[in-house]
Formats: sequence, C-alpha cells, structure tokens
Amino acid sequence: MSAPGGGRRRALGARWRRRRPLRTRLAVAASAAVALVAICVCTASFFVLRYKLYQQLDQNLAQSATLAAQEHRSGERDHGVLAGECRFLGAPACAQIVPAAAADDPEKPYLLPVNRSTRQVAAGELAPYYSNFTLPGGKPGRMFTTTYGKGAAVQVALRADIAERGVRQTAAILSVVGGVGILLSALGGYWVSRTGLAPVARLTATAERIAATRDARHRIELPPGPPGGRGEDEVTRLATAFNTMLGELEESVAARRRLVADASHELRTPLTSLRTNAELLGRADRLTPEQRDRASAALGRQLREVTGLVNDLIELARDEEPQPLLEEVRVAALTEHVVNAAREHWPAIVFTYDVAPDAAGLTLPGVPARLARLVTNLLDNAAKFSPAGAVVEVALTSAALTVRDHGPGIAPEDLPHVFDRFYRAERARALPGSGLGLAMARQIARAHGAELTAEQAPGGGALFRLTWPT
Repeated sequence: MSAPGGGRRRALGARWRRRRPLRTRLAVAASAAVALVAICVCTASFFVLRYKLYQQLDQNLAQSATLAAQEHRSGERDHGVLAGECRFLGAPACAQIVPAAAADDPEKPYLLPVNRSTRQVAAGELAPYYSNFTLPGGKPGRMFTTTYGKGAAVQVALRADIAERGVRQTAAILSVVGGVGILLSALGGYWVSRTGLAPVARLTATAERIAATRDARHRIELPPGPPGGRGEDEVTRLATAFNTMLGELEESVAARRRLVADASHELRTPLTSLRTNAELLGRADRLTPEQRDRASAALGRQLREVTGLVNDLIELARDEEPQPLLEEVRVAALTEHVVNAAREHWPAIVFTYDVAPDAAGLTLPGVPARLARLVTNLLDNAAKFSPAGAVVEVALTSAALTVRDHGPGIAPEDLPHVFDRFYRAERARALPGSGLGLAMARQIARAHGAELTAEQAPGGGALFRLTWPT
C-alpha cells in the first residue's frame, strides 16, 4: 500500500503533464536526460581526479617512508621525530618513529598524531594505512603509517594543500562545465522539440482551421521530396496520411453536395406535378369523373416515382461497408432467384440464364440483399432498353457475371458517364427511371471488392460485366 504523500505527488505530476504542451514535455524530458548524463559524467570525473591526486600524494608518502627508514637505520637514531616540521608542500616529509609500547616513547613530544592504531601497526596487529589530519598551523596534511622493523612504526606526513586545492579546482571546473552542459541541453532540447514537432503543430493548426471553417480543402505543407522516400520520418508520414484523409474527406463532401444538388433537381419536377395534381383534386367538385380518374392515376404514378427516387437516394447515400453482415453467398442460386423475379416483373422480355459448370458451386463473401439489388438493377436496366420480345442474356462463370441486352446499346459519348449519378442518355430521357440504378450497382460492387464495367456488345446492345477477384 502506497503512502498518501506518494499518491499526491504522482497526481501533481500527472496534472502538470496534462497542463503542459507536448513540446514542453519533450524539451523537459530531453533536458533532464542530458542533465542526468552530465551530472553522472561530472561526478565520475570528480572522483577519478580526486583519486588520482591522492594516489600521487600517497606514492610520495610511501617513498618518503622508505627513505626515512633507511636514514634511521644508518644513523641509528632513537624513537621520536626524525626530520622536518611539515612546512613544505613536497618532500622531504616530516617523519617519526613510534614504538609499540607507550613506555618506550622519547621525552620529546611527537610532531605527528599518535593513537591506538599507530601502536597496533607498530606491534604488527594492524596493516599500514593512510589518514588525513590537520597540522598545527591549520593546514591539511596526509600521513602514512607503516611498520618499521620489529616493535616500531614509522610515520611520514606531507602537507596536502596541492591535492586539496586540485580537488576544489576540479569541483569548480566540473560544476561550471556541468551547468553549461545542462543549459545547452535545455536549449538543444527546446530546439529539437520545436523543430521535430513543427509538422505536428501545422497538422494541429490545419485540423483546428478545418473544425472552425468546415472546409476540408486545407492541406499541411510537406517538405520537398518525392512522397514515400526514404528520408521521410514518422511525422512527415503522419502529415501525408492526414493530407490523404483530407482529400478523401473533401471528395466525400463534394459528392454529398452533388448528390443533394442532383436530388433537388430531380425531385423538383415530380414534386411540382404532385402539387399540381393535388391542387387539381382539391377542386374535384369542378371536375368530370374522367378528369378525376386521370388526376388520381397521375398522382399515384408520380407518388410511386418519387417514392422510388427517394428509396434510391437513401440506398445510394449509404456508406456502410458490407463487412458487418458478411456471409458466404451462393452466386448461382442468388442470380437465378433474381432472374425469376425479373421474368415476373418484365413479362414482355425473355430472360435466359446460363451457368458455367465451374460456377455452379461458386460462393463469394458478401451481403445477399445488396448483391441481389445489384443484379436486379442490371436486369431492370437491360429490360428497360429492350423492345418487347427481346432477349436479355445472363451468364455466370467463375470469374464474372455478364448481362447483355439487344437494345440500342450505349453511344460512345455516353459510355464514360453510364455510372454517374442521375446521368441519363438522350435516348433514355423518355423512359422511366431516376438515373441512379447503375450508380448504385457500381457502388455495391466496389463495396464487395468487385468491379462493374459497361461496353458495347458485339452485334448491338449493351454488355455489363461484373468481375470479382479470384
């Protein structure tokens, strides 16, 4: 269980991160990382240099101890101070011989501090050691205590001013270097975050501008270079993907606007006729029975046309993908069912249906109702342009479904616009329909990963081909 204080600190840290922009957080994180590295490097450098300075001083002390011991053997001096008053920064070091027993001490007092550890070294009970002490004048000193023969210890000492001064100077220099490094890391982190997140800032500004103006024509400026090049970073790819999304959104909005404009145009005429006939029936007492019957029939016919047009618009405006309702559809059986329905709906047209042997068991993933609507639209279109008694040929293979009629065919100037919404060829303007059936059929085909094409059939008539990936 965590302490309440730790929870409050974490909550404050999370609140600070939420209130700061990403650029600031990245700059702080980068600066903190570099500062931590700088502090670690400076600290390690300080201890290494300090160790080297004292190592050199200790080597001088060890050499001085050897010289003092040799001098004492040659001069056969008694215990006590051998040389020096530790006034110099370097050799010669002040030295003294200390016996293991305090009773053997000389009358003259020792210059260097003698304690229990010194007696233990003299008696061979403790290993030689280095120690720091303060000289009578307040100067720092470094002392080395080691064994001397049997039952005695030799102590040598030097002033440690140079080492101490070197340590202080090293600490000051490393502090300045570390501080400058931390400052430069902060500036560098801010520059890196500002430069690296510039595309994100432009992306955010573009998104905010689109949200404010509802205009999807805005784009994010990208650095020069071929798209998809090896030099693109993650942020550039994000901006490219965002621009692609904006382009698709712009196309979708434009398509919706065209749909609304075209629908308004197409609905204006039948609605005007509906209003005229409704007003005419409102004065039914002034009409003859024949006039009332004609007006009622016209009103019913126009209502059916408007209802069909609205239903087509609703179906065409649907953007749902078929994936949530996917199932394995038996194409041959579905097509046969639609052909039978077309025979009942168009009794004056002869529908033939041919299934290749390799397509009898063909199944495709899709939505049965929408695929049936696709085939129905193709058959209705073929029957509408066929004279009475003409044949509409439906053929299914493992690679495609074809629908061919023997009508007037498709004029070359009309062929590129066959699948456009509300497009009606000149020869079709007198026929019933809204101009949405083929557009709806292609939309359903592409939603299922298939492709619907139209062409002039050999010998006359139109040929529609629905192909799916194999």
